[in-house]
Amino acid sequence: MPSSVASLFLLNPDQCQRAARTHDPRFDGIFFIGIITTRIYCRPICPARVSVSSHRRFFVSAAAAERAGYRPCLRCRPELAPGRAPVDAVSRLAFAAAVRIGAGALNGRSVADLARELNVSERHLRRALEREVGVAPIELAQTHRLLLAKRLLADTALSVTHIAFASGFQSLRRFNTVFRERYRLSPSGLRRTAQGRRSRASAASTNSIAANDPMAATDPVKDLVRLTLAYRAPLAWDVLLQCLGRDAISGVEHVQGARYGRTVRIDGRSGVVFASDAAPSSHAALGTHLHVEVSLSLLPALMPLLARLRQLFDLDAEPAVIDAHLEQGGLTSLVARRHGIRIPGALDSFDIVLGALIRGGRSPGIAARDPTRGVVQALGEPIDTGIPALDRLAPSAERIAEAGAARLEALGVARGRALALAAAARAIADGHLVLEPGSDVVAAHRALLAIDGVSDRLATQIVMRTLYWPDAFPISDRTLQRAAGVSGPGTLRVLAERWQPWRAYAALHLWLQETER
Repeated sequence: MPSSVASLFLLNPDQCQRAARTHDPRFDGIFFIGIITTRIYCRPICPARVSVSSHRRFFVSAAAAERAGYRPCLRCRPELAPGRAPVDAVSRLAFAAAVRIGAGALNGRSVADLARELNVSERHLRRALEREVGVAPIELAQTHRLLLAKRLLADTALSVTHIAFASGFQSLRRFNTVFRERYRLSPSGLRRTAQGRRSRASAASTNSIAANDPMAATDPVKDLVRLTLAYRAPLAWDVLLQCLGRDAISGVEHVQGARYGRTVRIDGRSGVVFASDAAPSSHAALGTHLHVEVSLSLLPALMPLLARLRQLFDLDAEPAVIDAHLEQGGLTSLVARRHGIRIPGALDSFDIVLGALIRGGRSPGIAARDPTRGVVQALGEPIDTGIPALDRLAPSAERIAEAGAARLEALGVARGRALALAAAARAIADGHLVLEPGSDVVAAHRALLAIDGVSDRLATQIVMRTLYWPDAFPISDRTLQRAAGVSGPGTLRVLAERWQPWRAYAALHLWLQETER
């Protein structure tokens, strides 16, 4: 059993050898296997014949494998592997930097810019990433760009030019040069090789792309890029949709059947995304995954969008490890009913603040009338999706701050909540409150508590979802106290110590138990 999957960015060779021999899916994305004889690197779940142990090298990241001169396997496709959860990171700085780089922070920006954003020196940032991830920031960014490009070449009919820019490259010439140097194939050559391995009928349908500029005028629903997002099984998709559906912001998010949809505004682009769980695939090499459909209009922001979708659905969690730990902590019956639950995250952090402060932070999964609709309809920007349930972009922090508490109150928000929301929006807009994965949890929690009307329970729930933090646990939540059979936050704090570092998952199990009573 992986312990926080031994990962802590340190690899146990014996454990890696066993996982490689058995194709253990729990380790998918935790490490990569370099085959010395072929100079190819694979995922642990790769169905190819396992090489002899002396021919294997293990790497903590795809970037580290590529730095050592290995090329990605065309069969198991390392670019599709799930990532790491926050609890696996030894260094908060390394995790914060890696998350931002994976979301495109160095696309068109410098390492110095990222260092300033993280309030450290450029030298300190480089040393932290070299120590924890095994590569320099630029190398990590380059690998993310190349793997996204490889993925789009294999799975879509997008032109090479559009793929180059969607992957974060600043010029087509640079893309072609780097791609050939790293993979020893041209982009078009890799596409032919990859598509030769599967039926063209299974390729993503993007045939409606305009020849010149597909971003100029596209239908947000009809013109979609279809991709996959890998996860480690099991995934309680129905439970996740239950939570997302009950917390959905009217006009912005919608759950219908087993499909989630929402409008998106990111990096100046707007459109829609849809997600559904894929049926068990005969292509075992691809692992378990979600099907995701993304508006072509969002293509220039694809890298940060995919990163945020992974956070929204908590796809980098290690359910086998989490479930086993909670079972040992006395939650066996709850875990048995809902294996593989995920903490609903955030595609846009301010959406969570908006919903939590207007609703008063009801416990996730607890149904109630949605009071956000009036605010969203009045202050959210209209978007034509052709879907009545998705007709607004969520209002930004800047928009809410500009509107002010009086306008929010006029739209039906209780005075105390209107004041708190306006203050939180101003703090976010001014940069005093940062709610992004990898940010300082304690600092964010403290900043939220400094806002009049934000309780410890509300602040903790916001941190849980926006900072993608798996150990958040609102001990003052009376629903949790009741579900756990204790009275008072002190007793609950002591009880919850046994569930660290995954107390957020324990909280969700207890909240869901209350919905059934």
